Amino acid sequence: MNRILIGRGEQPVHLLTEYGNRHGLVAGATGTGKSVSLLVLAEGFSRLGVPVFMADVKGDIAGLSQAGKASDKIKQRVGQIGIEGYTNEASPVLFWDLYGKSGHPIRTTVSEIGPSLLGRILELNDVQTGTLEIAFKLADDEGLLLLDLDDLRALLEFTASNRKKISSEYGLVSTQSIAAIQRSLLSLEREGGKNLFGEPALELVDLMRTDLSGRGIISILAADQLILKPRLYSSFLLWLLSELFENLPEVGDLDKPKFVFFFDEAHLLFDDAPPALKQKVEQVVRIIRSKGVGVYFCSQFPDDIPDEILGQLGNRIQHALRAYTPRDQKAVRTAAETFVTNSRINVAETISKMGVGEALVSTLQEKGVPMPVEHTIICPPRCRMGAITQEERTAVRSRSPVGIKYDSPVNRESAYEILSRRAVPEDVPDTRPEKTAEERQTGSKGMLKDFLLGTGRRQGMVETMAKQAARTVGSQIGRQILRGVLGGIFGGSRGR
Repeated sequence: MNRILIGRGEQPVHLLTEYGNRHGLVAGATGTGKSVSLLVLAEGFSRLGVPVFMADVKGDIAGLSQAGKASDKIKQRVGQIGIEGYTNEASPVLFWDLYGKSGHPIRTTVSEIGPSLLGRILELNDVQTGTLEIAFKLADDEGLLLLDLDDLRALLEFTASNRKKISSEYGLVSTQSIAAIQRSLLSLEREGGKNLFGEPALELVDLMRTDLSGRGIISILAADQLILKPRLYSSFLLWLLSELFENLPEVGDLDKPKFVFFFDEAHLLFDDAPPALKQKVEQVVRIIRSKGVGVYFCSQFPDDIPDEILGQLGNRIQHALRAYTPRDQKAVRTAAETFVTNSRINVAETISKMGVGEALVSTLQEKGVPMPVEHTIICPPRCRMGAITQEERTAVRSRSPVGIKYDSPVNRESAYEILSRRAVPEDVPDTRPEKTAEERQTGSKGMLKDFLLGTGRRQGMVETMAKQAARTVGSQIGRQILRGVLGGIFGGSRGR
């Protein structure tokens, strides 16, 4: 039976991987050892061949890429827990970064993220989000690819210039709403959000990799800067979860998950979230397990997670909470109420007295029944517990199998180029100087080569035709761009 040793209470405490897709929660106050628990879980899944995705908010998760050092303290804990075959080792890692600095650029297209999730990123109100949805519908009908923010700006300018006609066909569009969206786009670009949109767009298959030895690759998103933009951080992870939900096939119950997704600082997802969004997240969490995906939320307090979602989380690791304030005391009571009772443990009292590296743990056991809570000493991870140097990060990136695919941006023809051509009057004379016969011949060959093979800025026809097998907007059906269930959360209910 596949299982991950979490630590030891009165007996060894394991997470059974056949229930790894029943989701989980890692909670506790700052500095109580949540990151260590995340490292132990990530290493355990990776050793069993399960790919993992996790955000690195503080910079210490990157230590998974380096082998740890066996100090006397770690040796003592290994002996105390009784870990067999413990050796310090690194895990196979891919680094990603929305800003493209600390990892491979991770991008999606404007079309794929959809109007509603983009409206949340831009902090638009309902009316402005409705205007954005009209613009997206117009792009679908006109066959305009929305790949990056330049495309979206060009579409908004086109919508403003043709406001009366568009309003009569799609619904009222106001110049005030368009101006508000444009201002929000400018703010997003200034904060670095422009890097999120473009091509090559992330393909899920590159997150669900194993290495040559069969170990699951751990994809680590550098989030130390991204976390300063909470809406962008939470919306991106929500989009990624939506893509997994939308694209993975049903597989039923497996011996181990196909993929595990860690959502750190999970409270940011639910802060100021509308009820409809919370409902959709609940639906995704409930259903995505049948696609072999385990979702693990990490936050300071268990009540950061709405009750409807908290009830779906079968595997719990609760580190210490300090009951200094009424808010803390309420969180302690909430945590205590979520565990299966153990007659030998006063949960509410134990939560506030545990030391660093200790936790109350309850996981699903045989037949999916949660075990009584155990006061557990958490295993030490095998990797480095701390940040890595820039040289070490660069060395890991240089060995990456996906760098050649994602490190160089591509800009193929899309809405910006098409609408820019429409804006040029046809009767403007060509004032460029006449080319010689040799220049025309050389230029023609160069144009043909660029057309077929592409340039550093634009894909060629050969590559484009290959990609169009999977991504096409040529037909009327193709123009109705499929978006994730969360990206189009309000699309079915909002009138135009």
